[in-house]
Amino acid sequence: MSSTAWPLRRTDGLPVVMGVVNVTPDSFSDGGEWFEPSAAIAHGQELVAQGADVVDVGGESTRPGAQRPSVQEELRRVLPVVEALAHDGVVVSVDTMRAQVAEQALRAGATVVNDVSGGLADDAMVALVARSGAPFVAMHWRGHSADMQSRAVYDDVVAQVCAELAERARTLVAAGVAADRLVLDPGFGFAKLAHHNWLLLRHLDRVLDLGHPVLVGTSRKTFLGRLGRADGEAPRPPAERDVATAATSVHAARLGAWGVRVHHVPSTLDALRATAAIDHATDGG
Repeated sequence: MSSTAWPLRRTDGLPVVMGVVNVTPDSFSDGGEWFEPSAAIAHGQELVAQGADVVDVGGESTRPGAQRPSVQEELRRVLPVVEALAHDGVVVSVDTMRAQVAEQALRAGATVVNDVSGGLADDAMVALVARSGAPFVAMHWRGHSADMQSRAVYDDVVAQVCAELAERARTLVAAGVAADRLVLDPGFGFAKLAHHNWLLLRHLDRVLDLGHPVLVGTSRKTFLGRLGRADGEAPRPPAERDVATAATSVHAARLGAWGVRVHHVPSTLDALRATAAIDHATDGG
């Protein structure tokens, strides 16, 4: 694990694209669609064929109000998928808050640990990551999905998220997580209301100023589904939010985000490539 080249970079200068495989029956975006291992493995392979650099495999829904599966159930969901994709040469990230799941996934071939709690949900996670040398994605987190939205209270969301992420980064590095293998995620949609998410996107440069690679995961979040909707009107279904996801991914890329985490790879990659083509267009070419 420690020999893995890090941070990952694309040769075309675009941000790393992390494709999502939810091996869950209840994820907000595609719950149940990839629940069977064979379907999840095939979807992960498809994401890579579409241009994903990393496949993020998760067995626990983190939608607001979600209840946690048992450790045994989470392991049952993710390990066959991680093992099969890693065997095929896919760079696999395991999306988990549990050290036991992370440890077994790393043994099965995962390369990256993506913990939406940033190591706060399981006391053993930080020591495991430090010991393994695995790259670690630490998200801004204020509590589990069952009640996280009750914690979406900020005087200044940008300043507070940056301060809490900076403190978490210092704690992780002090505990032995390699500073050059730490990625920060501002946690769009986690203990944040719609206007909090928009403000964080507008001021994403301040998260980047913390000095670590930044992963942006706005994909199909509810605040995107509310665009153009009247107050009280239901948001668009998750699968109809990919254009807005691509727009926010382009914004993140322009500011210098290391990576974007998305459900639909082709739309985001097309948007990123089109923007890059505009930026690099020259007369007489």
